[in-house]
Amino acid sequence: MVGMREALGGDRFRATVSAAILAVGLTLAAPAAMAQDVLVLAAASTKNAVEKLASQFKAKTGSSVTSSFAASSALAKQIENGAPADIFISADLDWMDYLQQRNLIQTASRVNLLGNELVVVVPKGSTLKPDLSKGGKLADQLGDGRLATGDPSNVPVGKYAKAALEKLGQWTAVEPKLARADSVRAALVLVSRGEVPVGIVYRTDAAVDPGVEVAAAFPPDSYPPITYPAAQVASSKNPAAAAFLDFMKSPDGMTVWKEFGFVPAPKAP
Repeated sequence: MVGMREALGGDRFRATVSAAILAVGLTLAAPAAMAQDVLVLAAASTKNAVEKLASQFKAKTGSSVTSSFAASSALAKQIENGAPADIFISADLDWMDYLQQRNLIQTASRVNLLGNELVVVVPKGSTLKPDLSKGGKLADQLGDGRLATGDPSNVPVGKYAKAALEKLGQWTAVEPKLARADSVRAALVLVSRGEVPVGIVYRTDAAVDPGVEVAAAFPPDSYPPITYPAAQVASSKNPAAAAFLDFMKSPDGMTVWKEFGFVPAPKAP
């Protein structure tokens, strides 16, 4: 080292050593930068699929994905109130539109990611066969029981349920018997525990709870197409977030979504 210092000269030696240290530092820092964590706020119905996608993404990139699941309405309000987030996945277009109108998402990143189906579930082993005919008697079938679904005033699954029941001419009779849950998973739990005899949820939710079974499916034309948009939040500068969004819509990502029962996003009219 002394010989090198003498050969290069003091100033040149110090500059060479500094450059070498900087190069090593950048090499060590690069994986850390690539492994930046991603924070996802996602509709409750996407929980199982997002968690598997997050695991696969970490294995591929080293970046961890931390997710929070709730009703789309609650998550959109959290983002509006300044909650930290990189990606938002909504269970309907309305709450993504809500954030876009307030310039709270990166519009260019927005994509219609998935679709789903609306079904009626009952506790496992129940013999109840919900009447979904036009002008049917679902309210009478409930007896003194209640029907669990998301609160139609703000939870997407509840809005779809209301639209379907209105189309079938049953909303007025069923509305007084609603158990208004704050998310689709909360409604699912009420049915799974046997606290209510009937619930309206997404097909994907019914598939992950062994305590329920699908008793009937709503006609596809009885409710608006169920669309899950995703976007990067406006305040996010995280390159790993864009990478995770790309991964979710990639062929590998769509394989995972399909595994959990999601269908391709409906085509725009």
